[in-house]
Amino acid sequence: MGQTAGVITDERLQQMADALAGVPGVVAVVLGGSRARGTHHAGSDVDLGLYYRADDLDPDALARTSEAFSDNGRVDIVAPGGWGPWVNGGGWLTANDTAVDWILRDLDRVQEQCRRAVAGEYAFHAQPGHPLGFLDVSYAGEVATSVPLADPHGIIAGLRSILHPYPVALRAAMMANLWQAGFLIDAAHKGLPKNDAAYVMLCCSTALMVCAHAWHAAAGSWPTNEKGLVVDVAGLDIDTHNFAQTANAVLNPGEYGGDDLADVIATVAELVEGTRSALKPNP
Repeated sequence: MGQTAGVITDERLQQMADALAGVPGVVAVVLGGSRARGTHHAGSDVDLGLYYRADDLDPDALARTSEAFSDNGRVDIVAPGGWGPWVNGGGWLTANDTAVDWILRDLDRVQEQCRRAVAGEYAFHAQPGHPLGFLDVSYAGEVATSVPLADPHGIIAGLRSILHPYPVALRAAMMANLWQAGFLIDAAHKGLPKNDAAYVMLCCSTALMVCAHAWHAAAGSWPTNEKGLVVDVAGLDIDTHNFAQTANAVLNPGEYGGDDLADVIATVAELVEGTRSALKPNP
């Protein structure tokens, strides 16, 4: 996705959202990503979530709408399913010298994942660009952390109301999944006889991401993908026992002082055990 320094104004984004909300099938438009969270930098893209009803969506109408905003004329719109089963589709454009991503979200699927998040249900699914897997209830996280720009029927507002505060059941489920991190540490040891660095590091990084999800849940934070998942634990408003700094160092050859893969496993095992101990439910 684009890396152009952002100069688009809030007024221009609102005009874009209003125009998109008038496209057949689009029921709401929200600002998402780092800009919605207030963590963006000068080179950050603008992410707009376009919530639609599948039976009514008109991708060609979306493409025509892009002509009014794109610096380079009409852009192609990838129809639902074109980017994989969970990243529904959308378009990339440059508007006012700013990279703007239109990200399609099927409203029916989003509503279902919001319900599952409240019930403490979740799963990871294979999806290009998501090495750990696409966390299905990240749809709920996107809603919870978004800034609605066009929500004429109050659909997004209604979903946000059931997601704040962070669901207790989802927090418990994320913490209960920490058994998987310990299982991965056991698996990592099986790669040592062949010095299988790829397998060992895959097990270790996955274990740390499982732990990171639990830390975010404990803090009531909504990560929406793996990017920043581990390092952002450092910014959570709870005591995370130096998890992010140690995890980032052990997976970074330029920072880690260990001698071999066994040392990596040992350090990650300590992080896993420390996470499980710190987040153990009160009796």
